[in-house]
Amino acid sequence: MSILHAIILGITQGLTEFLPISSSGHLILIPDLFRWNDFAGNESLNKAFDVALHLGTLVGACWYFRHDLARYIAAAARSLKLRSLQDPNARLAWLLLASAVPAAIVGALFSSVIEKKLGQPVVIGAMLIAGALLLWWADRQSGKRSIEEFELRDAGIMGLAQAIALQPGVSRSGITITAGLWLGLDRVAATRVSFLMSLPIIAGAGVFTGLKLLTGDGLPPGSGGAFLAGFLAAGISGWIAIAGLLKYLKTRTFMPFVIYRFIAGAGVIIIFATGIR
Repeated sequence: MSILHAIILGITQGLTEFLPISSSGHLILIPDLFRWNDFAGNESLNKAFDVALHLGTLVGACWYFRHDLARYIAAAARSLKLRSLQDPNARLAWLLLASAVPAAIVGALFSSVIEKKLGQPVVIGAMLIAGALLLWWADRQSGKRSIEEFELRDAGIMGLAQAIALQPGVSRSGITITAGLWLGLDRVAATRVSFLMSLPIIAGAGVFTGLKLLTGDGLPPGSGGAFLAGFLAAGISGWIAIAGLLKYLKTRTFMPFVIYRFIAGAGVIIIFATGIR
């Protein structure tokens, strides 16, 4: 795999993992659109690179939220010792962890089926458009609830939404933010919760897939540089996406992302359905 392709895909992963425009969809579409064949049909190597990119975004997100994570982990540990959830930080920590359960179950049971059956470009295009409509509607319904008001019902509904995002083109951040807005969270709170929710699910998916790959033959000689480049590009661009979007949403709406999803979805359907590429 070329280092240039690795960097492009790493940046794509980092930005689209947190911007509400679908990382899995873009990672499928870009190589297909430009006819890249970096893995030459080696599905195991392709998944290994995908793990490297996701771990990069995980590191970038953990670095951005490092102070919050330290506070939540310490509070959760105290709550176990005291057997109490009166501390708001402990309560939020356990709710965020609980929100990962639906996606973890669905991913473990159906990820291979989803990849094979529902990862076609035209389907991804349709999901981009459908997600745009939902995000546009939810953005108009956004309320005033803060992250401190996050409840068990919110964790359950946003967790189920996160499970739906296993379908390429839906967007994990897009559908969870949409659910948060529908539940009455304000834009920044819904987005912040969505990002924090992603940490256990990205970490779990990385470990789950990584353990399966350990039984393989390892990386081909000379591919380590490309994997490292993709990892770093994903981490840096992921951090930028988080910081930029949270700042942007203090005064603006999700409309630019709605428009982008419409245009991208329509373009993908036209290009791949007509075969004009």
